Amino acid sequence: MVDADFLLSNFHEIRRRSILLWRGLPEEHYFWRPDPQAMTAMEHIRHVLAADYGWNMIVNGADMTNYRSPWEGRPFTDLNDELAFAEPFRLEFLESVKQFTPTQLSNTEIIHPGNGTKKLLGDYLLRIGYHEAVHAGQFIGYLRAMGVERPFIWD
Repeated sequence: MVDADFLLSNFHEIRRRSILLWRGLPEEHYFWRPDPQAMTAMEHIRHVLAADYGWNMIVNGADMTNYRSPWEGRPFTDLNDELAFAEPFRLEFLESVKQFTPTQLSNTEIIHPGNGTKKLLGDYLLRIGYHEAVHAGQFIGYLRAMGVERPFIWD
C-alpha cells in the first residue's frame, strides 16, 4: 500500500498542475461554460478547491449529516482570492494525511457519504487525487473550447 509521504507528494504535484491550468484562464472567461448544465470555469475551480474541506471531514470520520461548505454564499471574485480562501482548508487536509500511519492507510475503512461505497483509507486518498486530475483534464477541454492557449503542465 501507499504511505503518507507518497500521498502528499502526489497531492502537491496534482495541485501544482491544476494551478498552472487555472492561471491560464483569462478573467473574461471566468463565467464561461461549455453548455447550460455545466459548471462555469470558476465554479469548476471552486469545486476542486472546496472539496478539500469535505475530504478532510470524510477521512477523519466526521459527521457530515449537517455538512455546510465554507464557500456557501461566497461570491466569486478572482482566482487569487479563491486560492487564498482555500489555503487553510488545503493545509488542514494535508496535515491530516501527514498524520496517517501505514496501518491506518491499509486498514481503516472509509465510507463515501455520496454513494456509500467502502474503500480503504489509502485507496480513498488516491481516488481523491484522481478526482482532481480528472477535473484538470476537463479544464483543459474548457480552455480548448474557449480558444485559449493551454498552459504546459507536462514538465
